[in-house]
Amino acid sequence: MTTEGEYESIICVKPDISVYRIPPRATNRGYRAADWKLDAPDWTGRMRITAKGKVAYIKLEDKLSGELFAQAPVQEYPGIAVETVNDSSRYFVLRIQDDNGRSAYIGVGFSDRGDAFDFSVALQDHFKWVKQENEISKSAQAADSGPKMELGFKEGQTITLNIGQGKKRDKPRPQSSGGLGLLPPPPGGKIAPPPSSKHNMEQHLGGAQIGCLLELDSSNSNTVVQANLSSDLWGDFSSTASSVPSSAPQQEPTSGNWVQF
Repeated sequence: MTTEGEYESIICVKPDISVYRIPPRATNRGYRAADWKLDAPDWTGRMRITAKGKVAYIKLEDKLSGELFAQAPVQEYPGIAVETVNDSSRYFVLRIQDDNGRSAYIGVGFSDRGDAFDFSVALQDHFKWVKQENEISKSAQAADSGPKMELGFKEGQTITLNIGQGKKRDKPRPQSSGGLGLLPPPPGGKIAPPPSSKHNMEQHLGGAQIGCLLELDSSNSNTVVQANLSSDLWGDFSSTASSVPSSAPQQEPTSGNWVQF
């Protein structure tokens, strides 16, 4: 079946073809080319195979004028429209039809086996494409007839989107400035805590630099005057011995004007 407006394409052309009148088939075993008058063909010309939609047309035309001698529409291959003979690969039997629907069987033959091979392959390729188109059409129809998913929003339905609230990333473990981790503790021992900043400050004050922070009062040798600093980094110091921890190192008095801590 064809549809009006479909494009007709040419799929094969052979310039030399012979046509024979064949006797009726006597048995169901098929045709034999040896029963034909192969040396005296009834007509010679060219063969042109065209495709319009899913139907292929084998057209026998005059070599010079291109006038149509006979036409065989092919709905399927292999099929009744094109049959092979039992005794040769260069001869075939075609069922030709006219515009009134009348049909007849004729024999055709190629002088070269390569042309006969091309003729068969052209028909096979066309109907292989027809088979694929039919499968695609069936799949599309099955998909259309199946239940469809409702993906749209219903009336009054809303959704909530959380943007920018991803999972918190794990904080990286701190490393030392050299890029190496902390050393493991010695076996069987304990890690001594680092000395506190207060203890370091007391040791620092117990040294020779105390004299830079304290100055004597000229009116009273027993009074300790705190140095004038721009910022109070050390806190207030008391003149009594109880203000300094006993762990601070004792400094030997060099003169009677120093206060002993």
